[in-house]
Amino acid sequence: MVKFLLWLILLVLCWPLALLALILYPFVWLVLLPFRLLGIAVGGVLELVRAVVMLPARVLRGPGAR
Repeated sequence: MVKFLLWLILLVLCWPLALLALILYPFVWLVLLPFRLLGIAVGGVLELVRAVVMLPARVLRGPGAR
């Protein structure tokens, strides 16, 4: 909602720039998509490394403890 309100303010102040932003937004989203996927993959790998490092502590703690 905030982005829409900011876009409306930009539309009132400088409508050519607001229309250009409206047209370019999908292309910018497509360009940034690989970086989001890379961030998800790196987060998954880091969670896996954390789980492997914490496994001995979880095994030594026993079945009843959380």
